[in-house]
Amino acid sequence: MHPAIPYLLELQNIDLNIAALRADLENSPKRIRELDAKLAGARTAVAAAKEAHAATVARRKRAELDAAEWRERARKFRAQSSAVKTNEAFKALQHEIANADAEIAKAEDRQLEQMMAVEEAENAVKSAETALREAEHALAADRKTIETARGEKQKELDAALAAREKIIANVPEELQTLYARIAKRHHGVVLAEATKEQCRACGMRVLPHIFQELRWPENHEIHTCETCGRILYAAEPAPPADHSNAAHGAATSS
Repeated sequence: MHPAIPYLLELQNIDLNIAALRADLENSPKRIRELDAKLAGARTAVAAAKEAHAATVARRKRAELDAAEWRERARKFRAQSSAVKTNEAFKALQHEIANADAEIAKAEDRQLEQMMAVEEAENAVKSAETALREAEHALAADRKTIETARGEKQKELDAALAAREKIIANVPEELQTLYARIAKRHHGVVLAEATKEQCRACGMRVLPHIFQELRWPENHEIHTCETCGRILYAAEPAPPADHSNAAHGAATSS
């Protein structure tokens, strides 16, 4: 095994951890924006509920004014009825009075409906305000959790970067270049274990003589998979030669 392989394996683990930490850190602002969007939605709901309440109150007041106007008309018509001289004029006033009374009844019905609508609108405002307070409390806690986690992740990242500098100092420059090129191609997975003459990363065959070299402790060559291009290594060394069998064969031949 090449002496740099253990360092490269450790470097790969560190780099994968660094990538995960950076992804978490980059995701934090997005999560904060999502929380802000939820809070903005709750505030918009309150504003909409208040606007609906104001419109309902305005409709109730309009119904009250309509009822008051028709009552005044009916009062005037009744006052005029005692002064009319002809049956035709009296009948006309009675018709106007009946129409005014009908309009009063309609306005009073609308007024009652709008009073109930106002009550519902007030309840909607209260519900929206309660939801907003709950959202503010919950989202503030979530924001604090995210920011705390972000601080911890940043510390982990700083420590990982420092550890990386120490590890990579043990790797020759040409191997650093090769490592960086493969890491870019395979999303940080640079090394692949070779077992049973096979690359475990892509599953393709490793030539027998290459596989044997990977297992020799004295081997100082870097071999890459012909298919995926990752740096190959063997976790288990080659078994030692069976000298007893060799000696027995030599004695037998003599």
